[in-house]
Amino acid sequence: MSSIPLTMSGAERLQEELRRLKAVERPEIINAIAEARSQGDLSENAEYDAARERQAFVEGRIKELESTLSNAQIIDPSALDVDGRAVFGATVEIEDLESGERVTYQIVGDVEADIRANRISVSSPVARALIGKSEGDVIEVQAPAGVREYEVLGISYV
Repeated sequence: MSSIPLTMSGAERLQEELRRLKAVERPEIINAIAEARSQGDLSENAEYDAARERQAFVEGRIKELESTLSNAQIIDPSALDVDGRAVFGATVEIEDLESGERVTYQIVGDVEADIRANRISVSSPVARALIGKSEGDVIEVQAPAGVREYEVLGISYV
């Protein structure tokens, strides 16, 4: 399997989720299954079925997280010689040249992308256009409504 790029904070979030699933969720599910079993006939026991379904989901997520973390390539942009350019892990502030709207994104791996938290995937059109750009550069991004132009206002590596 190829390496999976992650930021330091992204790897920490995944490790915390894995710890929570193993230390909290898994024991709760085991207790729920034991409680449902004590109620007798399992063939018509909705609590048992729900607990087993939840167990399957949690175990699948644990395997997924373990696989991701074991294949992770953790990249710290502050340790790279990037000379003020946008790279993986960088936080970039851009301004839409048409509307004047400003937004700040962190460029992250596919696994940790979350648009609600302004973390965009390195494979997204905006991130691909930003990679290698410096403060003051103008980028063009193909959007469903047409080509959008953005100016890079700032880049940080926090």
